[in-house]
Amino acid sequence: MANRDAKLRERLDQLRREIDFHSRQYHELDAPQIADAEYDRMFRELLAIEAAHPEWEDPSSPSKRVGSAPAPGFRVVEHAVPMLSLDNAFSGEDLAAFDARIRKYLGRTEPMAYTAEPKYDGVAVTLRYERGLFVLGATRGDGRRGEDVTHNLRTVKTVPKKLTGAPEVLEVRGEVLMRRAEFAELNRERAAQGLEVFANPRNSTAGTLRQLDPKVAAARPLELFAYGVGEGETKLGTATHSELLDRLVELGFRIDRSRIAAGGIEVAQAFHARLQQERDALPYEIDGTVVKVDSLALRERLGTLNRTPRWAVAVKFPPRQETTRVAAIETSVGRTGALTPVAVLEPVQIGGVTVTHAGLHNQDEVDRLDIRVGDTVFVERAGDVIPKIVKVVHEKRPPGTAPFRLPTHCPVCHTVAVRAEGEVALRCPNLECPVQVREVIRHFASRDALDIDGLGEQRIDQLLAAKRVRRPSDLFSLSAGELAEYERMGEKSAQNLVAAIEKAKDVTLARFLLALGIRHVGERGAGILAQAFPDLDALLEAPVERIEAVDEIGPTIARAVREWLDDPANRAEVTRLRAVLRIQSGPSRAHARSDRLAGKTFVITGTLDEPRSTWKERLEAAGAKVSGSVSKKTDYLLAGENAGSKLERARELEVAVIDEAEASRLVSGG
Repeated sequence: MANRDAKLRERLDQLRREIDFHSRQYHELDAPQIADAEYDRMFRELLAIEAAHPEWEDPSSPSKRVGSAPAPGFRVVEHAVPMLSLDNAFSGEDLAAFDARIRKYLGRTEPMAYTAEPKYDGVAVTLRYERGLFVLGATRGDGRRGEDVTHNLRTVKTVPKKLTGAPEVLEVRGEVLMRRAEFAELNRERAAQGLEVFANPRNSTAGTLRQLDPKVAAARPLELFAYGVGEGETKLGTATHSELLDRLVELGFRIDRSRIAAGGIEVAQAFHARLQQERDALPYEIDGTVVKVDSLALRERLGTLNRTPRWAVAVKFPPRQETTRVAAIETSVGRTGALTPVAVLEPVQIGGVTVTHAGLHNQDEVDRLDIRVGDTVFVERAGDVIPKIVKVVHEKRPPGTAPFRLPTHCPVCHTVAVRAEGEVALRCPNLECPVQVREVIRHFASRDALDIDGLGEQRIDQLLAAKRVRRPSDLFSLSAGELAEYERMGEKSAQNLVAAIEKAKDVTLARFLLALGIRHVGERGAGILAQAFPDLDALLEAPVERIEAVDEIGPTIARAVREWLDDPANRAEVTRLRAVLRIQSGPSRAHARSDRLAGKTFVITGTLDEPRSTWKERLEAAGAKVSGSVSKKTDYLLAGENAGSKLERARELEVAVIDEAEASRLVSGG
């Protein structure tokens, strides 16, 4: 027992040291070495040990503090009202437990009223106004003392410089942030200048606010969302947080009211679930939902603990960024022959998914990141897309590492790799390279191309191994009898696959062009080309200047199309495919271009009879815009079965909800 306690005490001391170190890296130096999720796990472990052993309490523990001490070089500001941190919750059960604690503390059995709003992933600040004039802006710091960053906050356009009708003294609390697009542009500029890139928008925002020269902050597009009030709250004459937010809007502060809910704990839980689904459609980063007791009087009764208010909690989303180690860097070969470096990672959980690989795009990206085997890296999986490495922690690099270089030969067929003029990527020029052949066929059969159901990677590998298929046109000579001979391919499965191949013979010109796999030609580009050249023969013979003249088709796409079509092997394959496919030359009646739905915005959700990609094509052909999330700007939600949170959101905003029959009538002018 004594030995176990000794080890636990040693772990507690270690956690306090590490959290202190990483807190300073995050709050003072704007140079985090671990992801937020890892920091949160360490902090939860610290709290659990301290709760189990109150006799080990230490007033200097990180659990007793908010943030970190003000950084040197800035004037220290004493907050009139402390800027506390928030307790974290990570599940619906945690949020329900928060509600139960509140009601128990207040001795209430009736439901509580809460507000729920986004937890912006930026930098918390306080803005002090005297007689309506902005006189002081400061960071949270350690919660009681922050850094004077007035000179930089004056450059933020959404910070009002003068208020009308405000109390004599008013301190407004808010979050300063940087939009994703501006953050990406800032990192591109820093990389081009040979500077260290920021790990995330929050990191870049903090670094900007800590600039001594306000010209630097003025050149970076920061924004502010207000979320509360410190000194002067009682002077505003509001009884609830909801009323307080309305008052702040009247004073000129920006608040995203479309993303704030008020109601019982069930409303807060539903809002959190919806916000999690919408987060990728937002232009800025959020990492959870803040749930607060709405009544200001009840907040006063609930009071605060050492570092957190009892009346609020931050419900965190699953992490999208983690730190892990690069175990190896391998080279993959893609459909177009591009040699792509891929980082093999020590497995790490991000958003409920185990991540083991991250694409590195090309040699230039490897050089930009200066990534090596053995490095500790920040890995991000935003929007459920392929994970990517966003930052290398060079301070943790082990000795003896060497820069990575792509091989000079294809790792599959060993052909000498080439780099075309003006291109970054190295490519394998061998069109018979086994990997390229497999990827060409997989792309040809994919859902957005010919949509051959049942022709997955394993089945394609079987056909390639048997040397039965070497190009897409070979698929159309397969019979159910021979397919039934393959392992794990019964008679019924073989018949279904042959039926799917037969069905795929009826194809629009746009899908056919996409299926060919021409470099730089995606779904939209294929549609534009099909519209401009409704007769395939016209495209086959069009000079590059004619292709480039098509609206939205630039020189890169035009040159890629012309080069692909001029290759004798490709031309022969087009001829073979035209002999077996029934290609609809020009747009179909359903997909004919019109302005019938111009200015209308649609969102598509749920399980539909026709694929979503088909509906997207039809709606865009009628002039509509198809968006990924429901907002006030949405005109129609096309909803199928299991529509989920988007349907709830549409009903909240009174957006028209339609089915496929109604969508068809709109497209056709009914």
